[in-house]
Amino acid sequence: MKALMIAATALVLAAPVTAQQTTGAPAGNFKLTDMTGKTVSLSDYRGKTVVIEWNNPGCPFVQKHYNSGNMQTTQGAAKGMGAVWLTVNSGAPGKQGYMTGAEAQAFVKTSKAVPTAYLLDPKGVVGKGYGAKTTPHLYIVDPAGKLVYQGGIDDKPTANAADIAGARNHVTAALGEMKAGKPVSVAETRPYGCSVKYAD
Repeated sequence: MKALMIAATALVLAAPVTAQQTTGAPAGNFKLTDMTGKTVSLSDYRGKTVVIEWNNPGCPFVQKHYNSGNMQTTQGAAKGMGAVWLTVNSGAPGKQGYMTGAEAQAFVKTSKAVPTAYLLDPKGVVGKGYGAKTTPHLYIVDPAGKLVYQGGIDDKPTANAADIAGARNHVTAALGEMKAGKPVSVAETRPYGCSVKYAD
């Protein structure tokens, strides 16, 4: 029976992302090319906690967290707790935020970001499948492949960097609870930022 349950879970993870993800349910697997041309799948990190961040460098809300260093600090804290950090860009060609692999590499280097991988989703298949609405929009997948958090990076939905100091960082809070063996107390919040610039 246990083997049957494991096989069923594996089938769910192998299925393509086709609908908005539900907190508490298995996260849909996906496969994208990273900024260096390497193929990366969510299933590559089975057994690890994975944070997924939707990114658009041209968005003022993204700039709030990158220009202040808050996103990079959050990435570093996550990785320090053993998590994998996947940044996804679903901007379509010709739209704000779209980047080639070389442009993404330049952004990561210039901003001193520390994702495990920066993934390119120009057709928006993964973004739409996950229901990513804004940049930034954050998701956390636990080591068993279950989605345990989705929403904003924090509880201050503004583009003002001065608000970061008094904000509750939902991502680091969730990761800390997971590290302590506790359930995530705030599993879903309203994402805020610019709309993801999908293809028409």
